[in-house]
Amino acid sequence: MFFIAMNIMMTQEYFTPQERQELLQLVKDLNDKLGSQLSRHDINLVHSLIEKGITTAHVFRRDQYGLNPVLRHLRTAHTLCESIAPDRTMVIATMIYNLCRGDYLDVPRVKALFGEDIARVVHGLLHVAPLYKKQAAVENENFHKLLLSFAEDIRVILIMTVDRLALMRAINHHPNEKFVHEIASESRYLYAPLAHKLGLYAIKTELEDTSLKYLNRKVFTQIANRLAETKEERDEYVNNFIKPIDERLKAEGLKYELKGRTKSINSIWQKMQKQGVDLGGIYDLFAIRIILDSTPKDEKRACWLAYSIVTDIYKANPSRFKDWISVPKSNGYESLHITVYGPGDKWVEVQIRSRRMDESAERGVAAHWRYKGIKSDGDVDKWMNEVREMLEASGQEGQMSLMRNMDTNLYNNEVFVFTPKGDLFRLPQGATILDFAYHIHSRVGSTCVGGKVDGKNQKINYRLRSGDTIEVITSSTQTPRLDWLNIAVTSRARNKIKNAINERRANQSLLAREALQRRFKNRKIEPDDAILARVIKKMGYKTTTEFYVAIQEEIIDINTVVEQYEALTAKQDEATPRGTAEEFVLQQPASQDEHPDSDILVIGEDIKGVNYKLAKCCKPIFGDRIEGFIASDGAIKIHRTDCKNLTHLKERYPYRIIRTRWTGKAGSKFLVTLQVLGKDDIGIVSSITSVINKTADCLIRGISVQAEGGLFEGFLTVSVSSIAILDDLMKKILNVKGIKQVNRL
Repeated sequence: MFFIAMNIMMTQEYFTPQERQELLQLVKDLNDKLGSQLSRHDINLVHSLIEKGITTAHVFRRDQYGLNPVLRHLRTAHTLCESIAPDRTMVIATMIYNLCRGDYLDVPRVKALFGEDIARVVHGLLHVAPLYKKQAAVENENFHKLLLSFAEDIRVILIMTVDRLALMRAINHHPNEKFVHEIASESRYLYAPLAHKLGLYAIKTELEDTSLKYLNRKVFTQIANRLAETKEERDEYVNNFIKPIDERLKAEGLKYELKGRTKSINSIWQKMQKQGVDLGGIYDLFAIRIILDSTPKDEKRACWLAYSIVTDIYKANPSRFKDWISVPKSNGYESLHITVYGPGDKWVEVQIRSRRMDESAERGVAAHWRYKGIKSDGDVDKWMNEVREMLEASGQEGQMSLMRNMDTNLYNNEVFVFTPKGDLFRLPQGATILDFAYHIHSRVGSTCVGGKVDGKNQKINYRLRSGDTIEVITSSTQTPRLDWLNIAVTSRARNKIKNAINERRANQSLLAREALQRRFKNRKIEPDDAILARVIKKMGYKTTTEFYVAIQEEIIDINTVVEQYEALTAKQDEATPRGTAEEFVLQQPASQDEHPDSDILVIGEDIKGVNYKLAKCCKPIFGDRIEGFIASDGAIKIHRTDCKNLTHLKERYPYRIIRTRWTGKAGSKFLVTLQVLGKDDIGIVSSITSVINKTADCLIRGISVQAEGGLFEGFLTVSVSSIAILDDLMKKILNVKGIKQVNRL
């Protein structure tokens, strides 16, 4: 007989008299259920290991709450046989895995004694056990995913779920209320949903009801007392309710299946909470399901016919009618739901659907556990359905054979890791310590220099594995680097790295720009943006940001930039046409406002005798207010009156300034540089050039464009004949969609 030798242990103080009595009954029941699955060798080995574990290794001591582990394992093994299937592997693994948690027994020894299959399940149980030390993580919604990843075998999950049920049954009226509360809470948010997904509906219901009992015994008792009808009475009510419906359905020639049930206490309590009513306000304490066997072509007609029959017999509540056949739910769920007033003044919910609809609701995309609001995880739907089908299939040996070969690595695209405090986080497969740091906080990520994984130092490129405990190490001197983009795999981390680098580059660019401006000022150069843009392009930089960052990082020497600028300016000066004697004349002022003794240089068509050129710093054109400056070589440079260089020259050499104005009509062409700023929209350059081409007496001579961060900046060199044409052109460009600002340089 199975575990018959355990009678030897009953003489010891290890078992109380009550425990011995329960143990005898459990041993007898297990023997009956397992039958020939266990050999005499198995029985002797298990007995010997457990006895030595108690008497010699002291592995099976009572836990801190006074619970007897041997008895707990026997209860779990018994419930496994009763609720799942009698299975040698699961029973032996359940009985001995606790022996492997110390140095008394290891997995290789288990494999040698019992075979690879039992060793695999024991290894899975041992692999999962440490997770419960992360108490904060157990409450995380990702914890059940971590369990599935760690378990390696679906039978490990089944054992854990059934073990929790056995534990819940054992702690009723336990004196440690805090312990009971923790176990009940964990059962409600972790094990009950897991049992439901596996199709273990009876276990799920018992876990939920027992959790409610322990967490709110007063409410549980009140509902239980209000539902104090016997099972026979409830069955009789359902049968009486169904009977007239059954007769009418048969009379119509419909083929169908009728199912009746009473809702669980927890389900009733949840509805009371959600609807804000007492027990009398719950409409569907009793629920009936009519499943019609009909072809897809006729299924809707059959459902509506059944609806008509039910509502003819019982009065329906219109406010509780749900038509998910005409318009199915977003998850594909199809059914008619009606609530009718049944015998004894009780509301009864009736669900009507075809066989196809029922299969879809139970096993398809509209699976019951999804319909009830429990979150789904893609391929897990299909996997869980396969488990349910195995559990529901006939032939228990076949079930276990199939389960041995099931792959539980459902989350091979994800890893689940802990913080030192036990918080659980989910990241994609291949994620690194750097990804984890950014997942915690962007500041933590930006200052990350490495981490400790299970207490061992690792670099930021360490690839995380499920179950790792990560402690991020930071340094205030650390900043994101460009090569981090080759380490990070999550979009969150990569975006944060890019933003940090761009922000740093922008700051570097600003500092370098200011440094270059100071160098120009020291050389007494008023920089021309158009010429500087040509220098940047000539030096091989596509954007000004890259150019200035190169200066800040000392990739290029700032003096080289100034020399390149001066060389390009000198070259452009040589190519600029100078005025001739025929273009100038000195004449008296034509206005009474001007001093009669002051000479005015008037630029017109009949002027002779003066050598001049237009200043490059301000580029005056016909119509601008202008003044001349007599250079050391005797030539006159013509400046706009608002030119900064002219202001400086006036302060130092006021005696070399000559009043100047235009005369005659515009005729010559003048080059002007415009800075255009705006939003980086598609086609903005084409729109600008189109405006220029359509403006009379205006030609485009050059264009330099750059866009960064959604902003557009362009430098346009245009040829115009007067200030009036230039003003008109600037107004037209400013009206182009997306343009925010137009400046003359």
